[in-house]
Amino acid sequence: MFQRLLNLSTSETFFLFGARGTGKSTLLKTSLLDGKDPARVRVYDLLDPEIEDAFVRSPERLEQEVRAHLSAGPLDWVVLDEVQKAPRLLDVVHRLLFSTQVRFALTGSSARKLRRGAANLLAGRAVVHHLGPLSFAELGDAFDLDRALRFGGLPGIALHPSEEVRSQRLRAYALTYLREEVQAEQLTRRLDPFREFLEVAAQHNGKVLNVAAIARAVGRVDDKTVRTFFEILEDTLLGFFLPAWDRSVRRSQGKHPKFYFTDPGVKRALERTLDVALNPRTSAFGEAFEHLVVAETHRLNETLGRDLRLAYFATKDGAEIDLILSGGGKTIAVEIKSSDRVDTVRVHRFAGLAASLGVDEAYWLSRDPTALDVASVRCREWRVGLRTIFAISG
Repeated sequence: MFQRLLNLSTSETFFLFGARGTGKSTLLKTSLLDGKDPARVRVYDLLDPEIEDAFVRSPERLEQEVRAHLSAGPLDWVVLDEVQKAPRLLDVVHRLLFSTQVRFALTGSSARKLRRGAANLLAGRAVVHHLGPLSFAELGDAFDLDRALRFGGLPGIALHPSEEVRSQRLRAYALTYLREEVQAEQLTRRLDPFREFLEVAAQHNGKVLNVAAIARAVGRVDDKTVRTFFEILEDTLLGFFLPAWDRSVRRSQGKHPKFYFTDPGVKRALERTLDVALNPRTSAFGEAFEHLVVAETHRLNETLGRDLRLAYFATKDGAEIDLILSGGGKTIAVEIKSSDRVDTVRVHRFAGLAASLGVDEAYWLSRDPTALDVASVRCREWRVGLRTIFAISG
């Protein structure tokens, strides 16, 4: 059994955003609804076609049902699961927040659909939570690096004992994403090019984006369409941009970002490499390890609400720092290496580059279990380092 790091609000209305399969409904049940009087809770699953259809046709039906319940007895919570299916419901929720004491738990896997539906996002009257795939910090002793690199951290996949089933579920997840999140939500009318784009995007995971090159590889699409496709991945919480770092936010916006899929297993499913072994001391293993640590950093930042700005840094002559974390008056440089032994010569080079940027702290995260302080760099086993950076106990 594992404990999620996210602590849901239990006294006020909230959004819970997360990609499909990250465990939003399970977390709601275990953290919010267990122990509650069922008569004081109403749950609407908008993945149910009948419920979705009823609320899309008549959003005001929600207010009618809530007020009918209140006239018969108390109502503490209303859960709207996958609320992006009927975004106009948020206008109804907004009215009810002002006129009743009912609290709402609103889950969603597509911020894009909510914005397109002109939903008001409750004008700041709701706390926003983010739930990602399982973190090493949540799995504890059950965490397995090889499994995480190959199959990611979606609960229904990562925790299954059968490797064959994990692969099957990841492949099905990729198909489900195409069908339900893209086609059914009509996020793009060009599904065939988008399907081809997903494989190419997975192959470019963690690389500086070259939109023109990706458009050529996909074919039949222009640069603008490729940018839209990447925005769909970001808005449906399947991936995130990592901008180039500069002390000037304006200058950083003029540089090309990188793009990472939120879950390593989904990335491998999309590029059709689930059956390819990842062996230490190979470039594929190094890229997968860097992806995992960057994704874990992004996940912890969102889950714990640290509000750090994540970026990468690169010089014109090819020197690079994998992550720059800035916020709260502090800047941290992080270099990620998949080796099981720290190379002190390379650490010294990294220390010099980090010092030239004027960072406050520098970390070298690897698989080496021995903690070392080299020059101004804290060399730590990657999980120990992330626990330190994010002040996670245990």
